[in-house]
Amino acid sequence: MATDPLLRQGPDSTDLVLRPGDSPAGTARIVLASAGSALFAPLVLVVPTLLVAFWMALAGARASTVFVVVGVIAGLEYLLGWLVLIVSGARRILRVEFAPAGVPASLRLVRAVGPDDWLPVDTLREVRLTHKVVEPYQGDRKPAVSTLALELVLRGGPERLDPLPFGGDPQRLAYALEALLGPAGVVVELRTERSTRNRPQRNSGWTSGGSASAGSGGG
Repeated sequence: MATDPLLRQGPDSTDLVLRPGDSPAGTARIVLASAGSALFAPLVLVVPTLLVAFWMALAGARASTVFVVVGVIAGLEYLLGWLVLIVSGARRILRVEFAPAGVPASLRLVRAVGPDDWLPVDTLREVRLTHKVVEPYQGDRKPAVSTLALELVLRGGPERLDPLPFGGDPQRLAYALEALLGPAGVVVELRTERSTRNRPQRNSGWTSGGSASAGSGGG
């Protein structure tokens, strides 16, 4: 039944493997892995933090008080960023399992933290595949970039997967999913979007006298 590299058929289930090589890591590992990335949260929010410090300085607060308040704010920003990363990392979908392998009657999502409960296959109403290709402009040496985004329209709400690098045939994957899930009444929709990478803008030159020299265009 499985006729696409992302669909892997085993003895008990057919798996849609979205992140090859990844396996459930467990809560402790996700918490530790998120700790380092959370350090960027205070850097991202540095502007409002400095505004608070500036306002306190204008109000006549001592430098030591300002430093303490800024430290507390930065610590809270770090903890908030860490929590967000833990939640998003734990909910990351690694694969979707359909069982039994031939004509599935149930499915479950396997996340980074572990598998969800099994659901009836009719809980899944639609599978939406969005294939995006960013092609090089004329003269660009960089290759085209292809990504695939997945959305599972479940009865309780959609589950979306961020675009992942994709080098396969999206139409082949869509046909394979239709063959697998069509008997259960699941609709498979494929949309392909193509665009051209933006050409870098050249900075306008300046003459020695300090006035801008406008290029005549032609190239």
